[in-house]
Amino acid sequence: MDVEPRQTGFEAVAQELIEPLRRYLARRTDAATADDVLSETLLVAWRRRDEMPAEPLAWAYAVARNCLANADRTRRRQDRLLVRIWQLARPPEHAPARDDPDPGLARALARLSSADAELMRLWAWEELGPAEIAQVVGMSANAVSIRLHRARRKLKSLLDEQAEGERP
Repeated sequence: MDVEPRQTGFEAVAQELIEPLRRYLARRTDAATADDVLSETLLVAWRRRDEMPAEPLAWAYAVARNCLANADRTRRRQDRLLVRIWQLARPPEHAPARDDPDPGLARALARLSSADAELMRLWAWEELGPAEIAQVVGMSANAVSIRLHRARRKLKSLLDEQAEGERP
């Protein structure tokens, strides 16, 4: 039953360490990380209380320093992971219709409104029907059919304009 005296002894030492460790960490990181690292430092101190020297402050600083280094490594790994996820999840800048895109078609699509161009891409490149496109864009199938019809007419007009401009 010597758990109680050891716990009481540790609590007294921990009370003496908390404020110096809090200041030490506050000068080295943000408040949230400092709180997390302080908790981790006290946990390590509890687990290694038998190794704790009679004057524990310098030893506790070393533990806090190592816990802070671990927290920094964890944050950097998380940041790298977030960057990788973002790079994988973001849509491509430009997705050509085929391996060999038609530059005239690309120019004509660029002149459509972004909503009409998206409808055309979903219809032509992804080969979706109006009901499927409606699910993607959050519109009724009827509204998609009407807008898709208008977008095809507009695209044809733009392509015809380009063809007229290219004739000698």
